[in-house]
Amino acid sequence: MLITYTGVVVARHGLGFLPVFFDDIASGHWPGQFNLDFSCLLLLAALWTAWRNSFSGVGMVLAIIAFVGGAGFLLPYLAVLTITTRGNMASVLLGPARASQV
Repeated sequence: MLITYTGVVVARHGLGFLPVFFDDIASGHWPGQFNLDFSCLLLLAALWTAWRNSFSGVGMVLAIIAFVGGAGFLLPYLAVLTITTRGNMASVLLGPARASQV
């Protein structure tokens, strides 16, 4: 659903979303509040991704992808982690190094 919706928006408006995104924030209206809130959520997701991977090189690359990709990255990433850890939520959330200490 997200990929389809994104495709429709890109087809109608192109890829120039950054000026619209930041102009909404600068306007001080509700769309800007949502954009700023969403940016904070993406930053938190990116920081968690980097931390979970012990700020390794791979972790930093994944963090950038998490920040830019949003749910398009995080949903599959969490699904893969859940499958590969066989549902061990400590390992999913904390990473393998920290989960073994719990």
